[in-house]
Amino acid sequence: MIGDSISKVVSKDGTVIGFNRLGKGEPIILVDGALCSRSFGPMPKLARVLSSHFAVITYDRRGRGESGDASSHAVEREVEDIEALIAAAGGTASLFGASSGAVLALAAAANGLNVKKLAMYEPPLVAGAGGHRPPADSEAQLTRLLAEGRRGDAVKFFIVDMVGMPAISTYIMRILPIWTKLKAVAHTLPYDAALLGDFSISSKRPGSVRVPTFVIGGEKSPVELRSAVSAVANAIPGAVLRMLKGQTHNVSVKALAPVLTEFLGSSSGDCSKSVDFVVPKRRVGRAS
Repeated sequence: MIGDSISKVVSKDGTVIGFNRLGKGEPIILVDGALCSRSFGPMPKLARVLSSHFAVITYDRRGRGESGDASSHAVEREVEDIEALIAAAGGTASLFGASSGAVLALAAAANGLNVKKLAMYEPPLVAGAGGHRPPADSEAQLTRLLAEGRRGDAVKFFIVDMVGMPAISTYIMRILPIWTKLKAVAHTLPYDAALLGDFSISSKRPGSVRVPTFVIGGEKSPVELRSAVSAVANAIPGAVLRMLKGQTHNVSVKALAPVLTEFLGSSSGDCSKSVDFVVPKRRVGRAS
């Protein structure tokens, strides 16, 4: 668990959101992907490293950990959760999101929240015809499995059908302690499916983002994720793109933290001295 104690804010719809703040400096809010929280996933370790330079806020997305939930879900409610956290941070903050959390961070910036800088790691959207493609009715299938009480099957559907991992991976996970943790938050998987929607990049309105943006990917990630990273960066005016050598979708904090620190710490958001490729200022093509 990050931080000495849990703090809470109340989102616009009355849902209580639990968060921690670690370190001092410019605030940055870390936005988790599917199944992760303040105490589980990559963000706790990343927060500890970044806290040497920034005031790092980690939080439980609604339905997870110390955060409450509502009787119905909408992407707008999760954007409002980030809005409440930004207010708690002092009125403005930078955002870093990973995987589906990257799509949520993008939604927050696209909806005009007071975001200073935006950084994303591999938003799992679709940019072309190649590679794995999640089912178009992913949210409906997850909702049905959960309504039937099949939490483990919902996790399996997410990992195999949506993410594209081999089915054998879930059989291995079932005998490990991690499986219990995954099933405990399985009811939030439709929230991530709703964020991804039709999985297209253009539907997320990246062209409306007007803050310094850093889009990061792993050179060893599947081709569909690498294509999505490039397409998202191309769609955001002035965005900077970096592909990290040797990294996959499960990026290491050791590789991620230095480039994030440089981007977030620079006065302009320009980290072109360290990037492998900078997207041209003008938009090149159009994201699918």
